[in-house]
Amino acid sequence: MKTIGIIGAGTMGSGIAEVAAMAGFDVLLYDAAPAALSGALERIRENLRRPTRSGKLSPASATAALARLHPQKQLKPLGDAEILIEAAVEDLEIKREIFRRLDAIVSPQAILATNTSSLSVTAIAASTGSPESVIGMHFFNPPTALPLVEVVRSSYTSDATLRRTVDFAIALGKKPIVCHDTPGFIVNRVARPFYGEALRLLGEGVASVETIDRIARLSGGFRMGPFELMDLIGIDVNYAVTRSVYEQFFQEPRFRPHPLQREMVESGRLGRKSKQGFYRY
Repeated sequence: MKTIGIIGAGTMGSGIAEVAAMAGFDVLLYDAAPAALSGALERIRENLRRPTRSGKLSPASATAALARLHPQKQLKPLGDAEILIEAAVEDLEIKREIFRRLDAIVSPQAILATNTSSLSVTAIAASTGSPESVIGMHFFNPPTALPLVEVVRSSYTSDATLRRTVDFAIALGKKPIVCHDTPGFIVNRVARPFYGEALRLLGEGVASVETIDRIARLSGGFRMGPFELMDLIGIDVNYAVTRSVYEQFFQEPRFRPHPLQREMVESGRLGRKSKQGFYRY
């Protein structure tokens, strides 16, 4: 593979684009909003300036990576990509519509990957005429720092698509783990109680945000406490994933969202990206 397409220039899309460009791939980065594209390119430039200033990255390498980024205001040019990664908002119908549009422009050999963190890859694949070429490729935030990628095999995904996607993840310098298309996959299914129990403790007045985070770090061995991590990920994203897993498990009580999550989202306190979440930034 030489050319990849990325749909969505938000935090995840721009991070994946940076990783791919640094790994030597030509990247066609698309977003329907011109401001999102320009913002993504500026984030990537700044991300590359820091290691360049510190001497960890040569100016030539940074310049070469930036030259491999090709912003696109139309979706059609992405039809030339060998693998396309959708990194749009976590909404099933929006993703299905994107995949229907991609299915109409890509070559039969192209892989269509979704970066969904909890939605059914099988449901997304069913919206295309080539569901065997659809797969989940779930990166973690920030993609530039975290090595893990969940490679999610739907009930349609072919052996060839799975093999090529794993090889691609390795070429990006990532550590792929293959899993089946189940609600929350592996990480988000395991992580739900981590957030859920912390929210219940806070909601019942057992302890403060700071105390729960400190105990998780010092006694649990976690690098970040649950509230610090929710602020980093985005409380809106975390809430959406929690709701998705809860619904897909037919309202299993242990996956139930907490009212505090809804309150934080409705008040606009989304974490680091809004400068205020469970902490102020």
